[in-house]
Amino acid sequence: MKTTVLSHEPLPYRVLARALTAGYLLAVGLLNGFAQMAEARERVDLIVAGGMVVTMDTARHVIERGAIAVRGDTVVAVGLRSIIDQRYTSEHRIDASDGLILPGLINGHTHAPMTLFRGIADDASLQDWLQKYIFPAEARNVTPDFVTWGTRLACLEMIRSGVTTFADMYYFEDDIARAAKACGMRGILGETIIGSPAPDNKTEEQAFRYTERFVNHWRGDPLIDAAMAPHSIYTCSATLLERSARLARQHQVPILIHLAESQRERNESLARHGLTPVAYLDKLGFLGPDVIASHCIWVDADDTAILVRRQVGCVHNPSSNMQLASGVAPVPLMLASGVRLGLGTDGSAGGNHDLDLMEELSLSTQLQKVTRDDPRALNAEQALEMATIGGASALHMERRIGSLEPGKKADLIVLDLGNSDGIPMYNVYSQVVYSLRARDIRTVVIGGRAVMENRHIVTLDEGQVLERAKDYTAAIRRSLPIAR
Repeated sequence: MKTTVLSHEPLPYRVLARALTAGYLLAVGLLNGFAQMAEARERVDLIVAGGMVVTMDTARHVIERGAIAVRGDTVVAVGLRSIIDQRYTSEHRIDASDGLILPGLINGHTHAPMTLFRGIADDASLQDWLQKYIFPAEARNVTPDFVTWGTRLACLEMIRSGVTTFADMYYFEDDIARAAKACGMRGILGETIIGSPAPDNKTEEQAFRYTERFVNHWRGDPLIDAAMAPHSIYTCSATLLERSARLARQHQVPILIHLAESQRERNESLARHGLTPVAYLDKLGFLGPDVIASHCIWVDADDTAILVRRQVGCVHNPSSNMQLASGVAPVPLMLASGVRLGLGTDGSAGGNHDLDLMEELSLSTQLQKVTRDDPRALNAEQALEMATIGGASALHMERRIGSLEPGKKADLIVLDLGNSDGIPMYNVYSQVVYSLRARDIRTVVIGGRAVMENRHIVTLDEGQVLERAKDYTAAIRRSLPIAR
């Protein structure tokens, strides 16, 4: 006879126990599945997600609810956030919700340490400004310590305005490079060669020896590209210009120069050489695809053709050109002709009082519109291009920076759309150029490293920089009767 053993537990408890067991097993299975999925996703070092990605790639892709995956200092993927999150995982995530993700801005021309000379001489012509005020001030004040703190102040200002790369021309450039690298910034930094005693090198031979050491020291650095920077055709002889170009090409480094900045420069070149400044440099064999020429205001169609043929990069500096009444660069002609054209602030000691490239974006378009009596002379997308991929092309760095694409350096900024100047938005290029300002930038990433996150700068002691700048202000004021 079969014996049936009855449980003394009520039926509902048995059902509950089985359900709990089944639920536990299901949970374990799901957790294992999620773990396997996580292991299947590629690990990266940084994901920036949630905002609208303005890539500035060739097709000008704009991705709503996008994301960017970064490994090391390089972008590995750009796309929809949902897809990036399926394929990649990272312990470090930056939330770009309610924001725009853009390539880092490129300041194609400045003199970083001159932040400490901000405002010592205004309302003067270029030549008077240089000869009567700036050159004497530099002779009395510029030292390695001066350029270090001036560069830190400049980097503080540039980072806050979304600049991730800058091209610089000044003295003691090795010290500038050290300061810029410590701030996490990318730079093409040119040691000034000039046909007169300089604060760092009193003779041409000293200048060339210094520059060779400088170039060799920074060769191969991931952030710093050392360069040669003969100042201009009016401060350098033909021999000095030719020697600078030879040495730069021997070491395969960029060449920075001021070019066709004033009508006086053009007229003197025509009188002395029978050639425009551009044609004169071309005759010397100076121009080439390694040259970055700042200003290029007084150029005509023939000059523009030379710049295109030689693949010279040019940098437009609207604020500086306006402040010094140097003229208005023919930007529409240059763009239409195919000139590699970027955007810069110039130094902040009189030609321009700040290093805010966001401001230059709007000014660059408005200046062309009003002087050409044409609201279509330069549009917002063209202006943003000059500050990103066009600026990279002007610096001959378009394969490395300037757009958000896999394989390029992870230089990007996040702009906040949550403020009054971000709402409403109908055209993203117009919004960036005409509405948003430096105050809207909340995060800056350079080479995959966040140098400013949620408006907090992590690579500089901001308070210390500002205090040292105040100390230098007092010292400079004592050294210059003009500043009293």
